[in-house]
Amino acid sequence: MATPVDFVNVSTAGLETSPVADALAGLRANEARYFKNKYDIVFATEPAAKAKALVDYVAKVLLERDIVIASKPLEATEMLIDTVRWTYVFYESGLSVNVLYDLEPGGKRAVGFKLSMGMDMPEELASKFKFARQKSKLAGEIRGTFFVVKGEY
Repeated sequence: MATPVDFVNVSTAGLETSPVADALAGLRANEARYFKNKYDIVFATEPAAKAKALVDYVAKVLLERDIVIASKPLEATEMLIDTVRWTYVFYESGLSVNVLYDLEPGGKRAVGFKLSMGMDMPEELASKFKFARQKSKLAGEIRGTFFVVKGEY
């Protein structure tokens, strides 16, 4: 069962094995706040072991750029807003990967990466992307980047 993410009282529940658990919890809370403010939707995650189909879906999309995430997935979630499928996976390293996929032909389709404050740059991303920095009250500093999805998933 999915657990709602509280962005007022940030918790590391489900992320405790991460070496940057506090920062990753802040990043997860930052996403929860975004969806609540923008769409009035409760962002709820479940353990990756129970959301294997979501983790596998994200991994399949990443293969488009020959990216295999080395870190263990901890939590995942998916929401459908209008015709857009949003899928998130939070990894033990502090990485968050989201796939925004509009089900309508010609709609927006992209993969976003966000790095928690204090985590090292994953080798699988370091040579492929440049990351921009943004400040967050919940997550400190977030480094992020994205790529446009070309395939059909």
